[in-house]
Amino acid sequence: MEPQRPPLLEVRGNVELKTPLVKGSSRLPLPESSRKRGPDQTENALEPEKKRTRVLGASTRTDSSRARAPPLSTGSQTQGRITAQKVPKNVGARCSTSVAPVLKNQKPVPAAPAQKPGTSAAPPVGAGKKPGKRPAWDLKGQLCDMTAELKRSRERTQTLSQENQQLQDQLREAQQQAKALGTERSTLKEELARVQTQAEQGQQELKRRSARVLELEERLGTQESLVQELQKEQLELQEERRGLASRLEEQERRLEASEAALSSSQAEVASLREETAAQAALLAERGDRLHSLEMERRRLHNQLQELKGNIRVFCRVRPVLPGEPTPSPGFLLFPPGPGGPADLSNRLTLSRSDDRRGTLNGAPAPTTRHDFSFDRVFPPGTKQDEVFEEIAMLVQSALDGYPVCIFAYGQTGSGKTFTMEGGPGEDPQLKGLIPRAMQHLFSVAQELSGQGWTYSFVASYVEIYNETVRDLLATGTRKGQAGECEIRRAGPGSEELTVTNARYVPVSCEKEVEALLHLAHQNRAVARTAQNERSSRSHSVFQLQITGEHASRGLQCGAPLNLVDLAGSERLDPSLAFGPGERERLRETQAINSSLSTLGLVIMALSNKESHVPYRNSKLTYLLQNSLGGSAKMLMFVNISPLEENASESLNSLRFASKVNQCIIGTAQANKK
Repeated sequence: MEPQRPPLLEVRGNVELKTPLVKGSSRLPLPESSRKRGPDQTENALEPEKKRTRVLGASTRTDSSRARAPPLSTGSQTQGRITAQKVPKNVGARCSTSVAPVLKNQKPVPAAPAQKPGTSAAPPVGAGKKPGKRPAWDLKGQLCDMTAELKRSRERTQTLSQENQQLQDQLREAQQQAKALGTERSTLKEELARVQTQAEQGQQELKRRSARVLELEERLGTQESLVQELQKEQLELQEERRGLASRLEEQERRLEASEAALSSSQAEVASLREETAAQAALLAERGDRLHSLEMERRRLHNQLQELKGNIRVFCRVRPVLPGEPTPSPGFLLFPPGPGGPADLSNRLTLSRSDDRRGTLNGAPAPTTRHDFSFDRVFPPGTKQDEVFEEIAMLVQSALDGYPVCIFAYGQTGSGKTFTMEGGPGEDPQLKGLIPRAMQHLFSVAQELSGQGWTYSFVASYVEIYNETVRDLLATGTRKGQAGECEIRRAGPGSEELTVTNARYVPVSCEKEVEALLHLAHQNRAVARTAQNERSSRSHSVFQLQITGEHASRGLQCGAPLNLVDLAGSERLDPSLAFGPGERERLRETQAINSSLSTLGLVIMALSNKESHVPYRNSKLTYLLQNSLGGSAKMLMFVNISPLEENASESLNSLRFASKVNQCIIGTAQANKK
């Protein structure tokens, strides 16, 4: 008969058989605190488990080395087992209540490796000295030992069960996160496919529009060649008429000299008069034809401008000035157009590293790339005449009777005033858009005067400083009296707006315009800011009222040309000055940002065809009300600094201009009578 094991070893064997279940749960993902530990820390955390394993092994060897007790009777074994089963449950409860606070305050740790059957569990730390070997007849003592061992085993089992439950919860959370990331990945793939499809459709539409523009340009060239041929034919007819007039005089002298040839001379004179009348009728017909061609030219010109868009956005990057740091090569990039390097650029890429996204190990922050697309992009080396060449046809629309408004937008020191007014000195290459536009208008008006058109030009120049209108052309005692200027209707029922007590100066040549620009430049409000030594702190608005008349045909047209140099668009903190006038600079910046925000709201409202457009929220939009609606043509220059220290402000300007570039306003209509 096989010798029986003592009850204590039997209980230990039963506990040891349950250990592999705990070992299986230890394969679950470790808690966050365990994953973040390094190899050394993980080894140190597991060191107590190794010690307990060594103690457990020693205990097992000790138990196995002991002499087995003599076999007890069947009744005694049964009585011992029944006595072990009847241990009060409050013993385990007291153990769980004493262990639970400790487990609650501890982070979950990896489960210890399961022990092999036949080994005893290590005694808990601080359990006291292990009792010595009891004699075989001391069943009560052995029962007490078994009870204590069972209590420790239950405590260990409860601890491992809690750790297993925590690891299972973490596994479920990880599985849920993986499922959510998979769903998001599928959504992003679908969005990418849709965006690529839209890009392909946009490229096809751009190719179709480009082909249409080329076709219209060819037709325009054909019409211009026809006009030149007609003008040449007109000159020939004039020369022929002068020849006929000389022949007529000769015949009249011959008539006076010879009465005998009177009848033949009269017949010849009659025939010459009929021919002259026919030539006069032909000249009148040619004049009508020339007028119809001029009207057709204006229609085609307006159609071409509409194809380009009634709201267009050009981006210009100023060059690096002497003394400024050279930006990194990849900070600003100008990708070539669809036609290759020879095509005009209309895209810009700004790349910068975000310091807020730096990694924990000290690695450099990743570079973020921002791509923008506009109607035209001018790199730093672009000259003033190249910039004006792109807007010359838009300025031409003002002579045809369409309101035109051109803005210069950007932070302080980005080159807005240089773009609009030009550089210092008398260098003609540095002239800005305002003097070049005046030169172009006077030249075209002189050409149209040969077709019967007469034009008049009236200029005004005001600034809006802290929502107060000032006249920049004021002289003498009126200089600096800004409170007297208000925006009013020209008359009852009139849609035209005027500025009271502001000078409206008729101009007819470039010299007069240059004198007005010099006077306005001296009167404009400037202040030193952290961005620029001489910073424009107001919006300057140059308005030119154009009136055209064709007396013989009873035609009239009129429209304003607005050239606006906006104040610096930088945010509040970078623009503050240091000194006693800091509050004044703060108030200026708030007024500037408010008016620029209103300008964006007005453009968005016009694009969305809203019933209410907030023109009156700002003096700037209220003054330009008639030049921002559906019958106007608008162009915005967004000026960008090439310095990396201004990357944040440049990015804000590009984003605002990109929103404006997405707006679409209805077809413009000429103001004709």
